[in-house]
Amino acid sequence: MVSTVTVSTITTIAVSSVAVGIGIFATLLLIGFLTTKEVLGASSGNTQKLLARSLIISIVPLAIGFAAIVAFKVAEILA
Repeated sequence: MVSTVTVSTITTIAVSSVAVGIGIFATLLLIGFLTTKEVLGASSGNTQKLLARSLIISIVPLAIGFAAIVAFKVAEILA
């Protein structure tokens, strides 16, 4: 009985720490992409402006994921 509870607890902690790590990585990646998009958009070259527009493909899913992370954290605080 005790070993089952211990294994369950360790598994829960490991899964939650992996989820937190992924959330932090996704947030940092979103910040990096947004910064890169702004820097490339401010440049005068056509290639840089094209790259800035193509970054939206990766920014939108990360922004949706960030919104989900924020919503879950707010729901966790309010619960």
